[in-house]
Amino acid sequence: MNETVTPHAAGPYEAALVAALGRRSVVLVGMMGAGKSSIGRRLAQRLGTTFVDADAEIEAAAGMTIAEIFATYGEPDFRSGEARVIARLLDQGHQVLATGGGAYMNTETRTGIRQKGLSVWLKAEFDILVKRVKRRATSDRPMLQGDPAQRIRQLMDERYPIYAESDITVMSREVSHEVIVGEIVIELARVLGVAAPVTVAEATS
Repeated sequence: MNETVTPHAAGPYEAALVAALGRRSVVLVGMMGAGKSSIGRRLAQRLGTTFVDADAEIEAAAGMTIAEIFATYGEPDFRSGEARVIARLLDQGHQVLATGGGAYMNTETRTGIRQKGLSVWLKAEFDILVKRVKRRATSDRPMLQGDPAQRIRQLMDERYPIYAESDITVMSREVSHEVIVGEIVIELARVLGVAAPVTVAEATS
């Protein structure tokens, strides 16, 4: 669901980024376990904007969990609904939007993101993903039924070449979320052509 967050350390630099984005969304893509939701919330806070989790929106629209949608209707119907929900969310304007692991594989969804957003791939290594998904029951993750490690490897092989089309790539790893948020902000500034703020040390050197 949409979450309006309180700005954190928002200053002229963040305001310049938001102005350069205009109505475009910052769209986080990547595998389950990459940290899209947790990092997305902190990024939205940094930018002083709304955070939206596409999976939560899908569940709210369907009145069912993702696992229940998969079990009842199958993956093709879920993907169709997912694409419609993301298209609707992109029409809402500026926000930080976290998408499900398979969402970016949809050609129309990728086109919509290119037109109405900037995509950020949170890229994680195999060992990191396996470690993180083991913390949650695989029953909550329909794409990991069977041998989770084997499925993660298979999905990485399928998805990483497509994720690589994203505007920005930032490594998701075992560091503070604030470090990763900072790296995303720097990359957004680079892509948008927003100059980094001058530090006191630089100004007096």
